Amino acid sequence: MLRILRHLLTPAWVLDRVFSAQVLATIEQAVKASEARHRGELRFAVEAGLDFADLRSGASARERAVEVFSQLRVWDTEENTGVLVYVQWLDHRVEIVADRGITARVTQAEWDGICRRMETAFRDERFEQGAVDAVKAVGDLLAKHFPARLKNPNELSDRPVLLR
Repeated sequence: MLRILRHLLTPAWVLDRVFSAQVLATIEQAVKASEARHRGELRFAVEAGLDFADLRSGASARERAVEVFSQLRVWDTEENTGVLVYVQWLDHRVEIVADRGITARVTQAEWDGICRRMETAFRDERFEQGAVDAVKAVGDLLAKHFPARLKNPNELSDRPVLLR
């Protein structure tokens, strides 16, 4: 019950205090730099709270991340190399969802390690650095398995999304 109240009563603007325009620009630049090294497409999304339907159904951060992956069309890349870094702010959870082209080569345990490091950074109030380090770590894995080619189009927006 406490979780439901926290989600329903916390305004979405709380994200603006931590993810200012400057922080979002820094994350966007990290995504751009990352994507120059590989053929993957990276999206970064932060959500303050879940809506009542998700809370009532007991939706996990992972389930919500999969929904956001679909809503942001992260799957819509030529090589099926989209990756979503999803932050569920109020539950202090980070999830990474990768498209099928990537899951064949990168294990969920590798993604989970990046998520836990980012959660630790956030607990230490190192929000910008935690996000940038996570983007770099995702980029390192993608560069290893999907190095950039001469033709390396930017298929998805690099701008982080604050879901409200």
